Amino acid sequence: MCHPKIETFGLNKMKLIKGQSFLLLLLLISAVSAAGAAAAEDGFIGVNIGTDLSDMPDPTQVVALLKAQQIRHVRLYDADRAMLLALANTGIRVTVSVPNDQLLGIGQSNATAANWVSRNVIAHIPATNITAIAVGSEVLTTLPNAAPVLVAAMNFIQSALVASNLASQIKVSTPHSSSIILDSFPPSQAFFNRTLEPVMVPLLKFLQSTGSFLMLNVYPYYDYVQSNGAIPLDYALFRPLPPTKEAVDRNTLLHYTNVFDAVVDAAYFAMSYLNFTNIPIIITESGWPSKGDSSEPDATLDNANTYNSNLIRHVLNNTGTPKHPGIALSTYIYELYNEDLRPGSISEKNWGLFNANGVPVYILHLTGSGTVLANDTTNQTYCVAKEGADKKLLQAALDWACGPGKVDCNPLMQGNPCYDPDTVVAHASYAFDAYYHKMGMTDGTCDFNGVATVTTSDPSHNSCIFPGSGGRNRTTTNGTSLAPSSNSTVSGCHSQYLNEKGVLFNSITLGLMLWGVAFL
Repeated sequence: MCHPKIETFGLNKMKLIKGQSFLLLLLLISAVSAAGAAAAEDGFIGVNIGTDLSDMPDPTQVVALLKAQQIRHVRLYDADRAMLLALANTGIRVTVSVPNDQLLGIGQSNATAANWVSRNVIAHIPATNITAIAVGSEVLTTLPNAAPVLVAAMNFIQSALVASNLASQIKVSTPHSSSIILDSFPPSQAFFNRTLEPVMVPLLKFLQSTGSFLMLNVYPYYDYVQSNGAIPLDYALFRPLPPTKEAVDRNTLLHYTNVFDAVVDAAYFAMSYLNFTNIPIIITESGWPSKGDSSEPDATLDNANTYNSNLIRHVLNNTGTPKHPGIALSTYIYELYNEDLRPGSISEKNWGLFNANGVPVYILHLTGSGTVLANDTTNQTYCVAKEGADKKLLQAALDWACGPGKVDCNPLMQGNPCYDPDTVVAHASYAFDAYYHKMGMTDGTCDFNGVATVTTSDPSHNSCIFPGSGGRNRTTTNGTSLAPSSNSTVSGCHSQYLNEKGVLFNSITLGLMLWGVAFL
């Protein structure tokens, strides 16, 4: 549950790369990556369930939400009996945790560890599908006095599982902050903090010998915040970048399109530096805050939505990383609920996908075939003008949408429902949304040179119903009406800065800042 400040990349050494860009939603995949798993194993998306809420739902309500959202993997920060009973007979795969405040006792006593396993695991098997035990959380960085007993605690827990014939079913590991990795860019030169090697080496030997995985918490949000602008927001959010802005590892010539992959590969290389090359990684925490104070302007609903939507697609496509392409990288999103009782900044309280009442904090704007979550917004996202966007760029994009983009802009003409307010922002928002839905909400159709953004808030007003407004009478058909011809009347648009090229602007933006420098 900790969000430590994560070491930023060697900022003076990187070039940034164009990311992949289509969105996909499906918080449902069943296979857990076994040790040495290859591309045939599918990755899964799970969620962390924190409980620092003033109005925490009872366990049956939590499980009802999980089932409604088809979430099949959860991580608990303890082994709460009521929650484990509620999860019984659901098939949901559960990671239980030894809280940090119990670690010293378990690490110093085999009997204490055996009692913990008996009470918190054996008592619930097989009805509750417990598949992993996380021994502590970020112990090496948040509880250094317990570091000497960490591996002992893991061994004692493992011994109790072996004695109960559960070792093949339940894996034992411990989540690490990615800040234990030093010199993380380029990834090929990364290594674990050498002061931790007396713990890391036996720990990795344990994972290797038991067929377990390295648990890693990865927060690109903090890398971005600490970079002071050297890491582009798009690079942290999995958004596409111009091809010339690739982050290239000079030693391996591997290309990196996002912070997440670079951090994971840094962990792979750090393990190989210690001669461990066959231990898979599972991401136990990753996410983005949806709200922050004035010092965290990029903790927003749209950014949280974008990051988690792209992360889900990245995992469920089994994209892997540049070092291990096609290898599943299962990930638990931090977190299920906003935790209003968490201490610290506003952003600390706003990492959740849902509020305590089960209402989504934001609707993941994802599309895809097959089973779709109740939290999907295939027909509930809108494309609008970005707040504070340059008016001339908005005008140019509006002219393009109503011209070469072949959007029906008649509702914007004087006397028609969407004429008022007669501003370029309002008119551009309508035209952007019309184009976005005409094109089936495919990736890159809500950018318009960087002046448009996807939102889950319906921008319809009075009698002006936006094309993406589901369940309401629309002024246009959603993506099926015939586009107007190139000489159609668009007098509702202020045709002053028409972009005659008709480019969709899906990656190259006007006034693009040059982020970072070439890796020397």
